Amino acid sequence: MMSKKRNMIALTIFLLIALATITANWWLPVSPTAMDANQRLLAPSGTHWFGTDDFGRDIFARVVVAARVSLAVGVIVAIIATVIGTLIGLISGYFRKTDFILMRIVDGFLAFPALLLALALVAALGGSITNIVIALTIAFFPVMSRVVRSAVLQINNAQYIEAARTTGTRDLVILLKYILPNVLSPIIVQSTFIFAKAILAEAALSFLGVGVNPSTPTWGNMLQESQIYITIAPWFSIFPGIAIVITVLSLNILGDGLRDAFDPHSLKRKRKRKPKQTAPAA
Repeated sequence: MMSKKRNMIALTIFLLIALATITANWWLPVSPTAMDANQRLLAPSGTHWFGTDDFGRDIFARVVVAARVSLAVGVIVAIIATVIGTLIGLISGYFRKTDFILMRIVDGFLAFPALLLALALVAALGGSITNIVIALTIAFFPVMSRVVRSAVLQINNAQYIEAARTTGTRDLVILLKYILPNVLSPIIVQSTFIFAKAILAEAALSFLGVGVNPSTPTWGNMLQESQIYITIAPWFSIFPGIAIVITVLSLNILGDGLRDAFDPHSLKRKRKRKPKQTAPAA
């Protein structure tokens, strides 16, 4: 019961963040790009809930609008990495002849830390949303490939798969009709984690100065801009950091909840009977 409440809270928080940034133009009272030199580095107040930055811009408005880039990058990277990783994992786990070649290529990508690989790719390609998506997709699809391959190997020799082969069913039909539906649960769970990691990685790249254009409000750019004001205006960095933590944490909690829901061993543990209580001795 407690885990269900936790998952519902995480889902509600994430949906509120997504809804707030999508509808920001309709309800934000202040433009996130409006500058006022007379209101530089103001502390949080009733007028400016999160204070103002070094250009007098409202931090609350910028935090809300900055979520657009982070969420967009996370969604796109999660979708593309899931599609590529699932395709490679299915082929590698089902066709044993191609397994060695594909997995060695995947291992080559996994040899580098994901953030370091993305940093090198973005530095080479240039800082833009498109290049960040490409770099993060390359960094995260190998993990999905490994997860899908492992799931395919577990069911590849199942009786219904062997029966389909003996009846002359084509490999493509077996993959799409019998194997893919049975490996969807780990794919969904892993894609949720990739979503969270992509948001965190995008913020890290922007913080390091190789992300999107500095004029575009993102959580990473805001943290990068706030470094030199950390002692005199801590709110400048606190609120973008909190936004990152809450969003990533809610996605990780959702991922854990989905993993528990799809994991049969976890369900069995939950269904174990509680120890019987013995009557107190007279």
